[in-house]
Amino acid sequence: MLVVLTLVGVVSCATTARQRGGSSPAALAFLGGMLAVMTLVGAPAARADGIGSDADVHVAQSLGGRELTITIRRVGPVLGPLHIDVVTHRGDAPGTLQLTASAPGATTSSGQVKLGTPGMYSATLNVDRAGPWELIVDDGHTAARIPFLVPAQVIPPWKKASDYGFFTAGALLIVSLAAALRARRSWVALVPATGMIIALTVAVTGATLSAYSPPPPQPGQDLDPTLENIRDPYARVAANSLNPVDYSRPPVNMAVSAGQSTLRLNLTDSSTGRPADDLLIHHGALIHLIVVSPAGTMSHLHPVRVAPGRYEAKFDTTERGTYAMTAEIARRGGGVQLLRGSVDGQSLATPPTAAPPSQGEITATVAPAGSPSTIRARFGDTPDLQPWLGMVGHMMVVGPLPDGPDVGKHALTAPVWSHAHAMVPPAPGAAGGQPDESVARYGPEIDFTYSFALPGRYKVWVQTERDYAILTAPTEVEVRQP
Repeated sequence: MLVVLTLVGVVSCATTARQRGGSSPAALAFLGGMLAVMTLVGAPAARADGIGSDADVHVAQSLGGRELTITIRRVGPVLGPLHIDVVTHRGDAPGTLQLTASAPGATTSSGQVKLGTPGMYSATLNVDRAGPWELIVDDGHTAARIPFLVPAQVIPPWKKASDYGFFTAGALLIVSLAAALRARRSWVALVPATGMIIALTVAVTGATLSAYSPPPPQPGQDLDPTLENIRDPYARVAANSLNPVDYSRPPVNMAVSAGQSTLRLNLTDSSTGRPADDLLIHHGALIHLIVVSPAGTMSHLHPVRVAPGRYEAKFDTTERGTYAMTAEIARRGGGVQLLRGSVDGQSLATPPTAAPPSQGEITATVAPAGSPSTIRARFGDTPDLQPWLGMVGHMMVVGPLPDGPDVGKHALTAPVWSHAHAMVPPAPGAAGGQPDESVARYGPEIDFTYSFALPGRYKVWVQTERDYAILTAPTEVEVRQP
């Protein structure tokens, strides 16, 4: 309303000035002041000018015996250089990785990373179009295919209406002023002034919608990304305005097999039976695979995607007995899921080897079942722990377990498999976001608060990272009846 009154005042002032035979300095000053007020009041308060993230993509990969962290830096709606960081950890073999950025119809870009001592290595590729891409990481034996998105700069339709409306209103304002000062009939100025008011109404309405309307379904988060819905996500909003779409999806089925030192996971949609190729990066990985061996040791793997719905990880099943495992995934439209599976060790395998020595100390104040317990892991004496998978610490819990030689067999039917996290403490003045592994200032103690659901004996493992080495501390706890 204030803007409309301002425009009417501008035109009236100009008309009066013309009728008096000129434009006095006071009238011109009034016109300038009204224009300034209109500019300030009419400025749109849009919150989102487009769609697309501007954040790093972190994903862990257990590739050919290496535990790598791949970071795609700042994937935003800007085409050009794509910076890739590869973190190799202590115990990984040196070698060369071939990196390739590929998308249908786009120019393929390749580069190499030569891994040496543990640490971070970098390469630069190029992307020349928005849409779904794959980063192919090839060690010469296995090619991991990591999906990522290059978003387009998309302007919401109501933001366009706001911009065009204000531009049109400004142009018609100039026409109105010119007509008011030069036309012989004063009503002539009202014609462009009326159009100006209509344009301004459209602009203010668009600015309001731009500020308070929810974003459309996000390609890559709410729905499968395609070139079309990345470039124009609002087309789906218009098509589904009368018939809202349910983006939820059924659970995933997992089949596990082992052969020649390789675990293979096949993920299928439980409704259609087709490959489930819509996993999201969840806590820094597409899949968190926790494996408990017959001897009771734990392995935390991150299988690599080799084809739609197919994942692999190098793993030796050299112990006789059952290897129990759970895969933690997050499916687009399906939420977080825990999938159980198992494989049998080699029938002619050697006896179980001794468990590796603990790389930390765990103390636990265990409460009865159903009440919070405190688990504290200490790794050395200096605060130089690094975040792994975006967390200072990870705790895996399996149980209750009976006594017996084949721990994996009992773990397979254990009612509790749990994966808890110790979050990175916020840094004063930090802008947020997930820290990478170059930051070494946490610890040496890591605390967890955890409620054991049932009484009995549990196996507990805590993991963290120091000097690019993944450290593991195991323990057992006995939980009493409440």
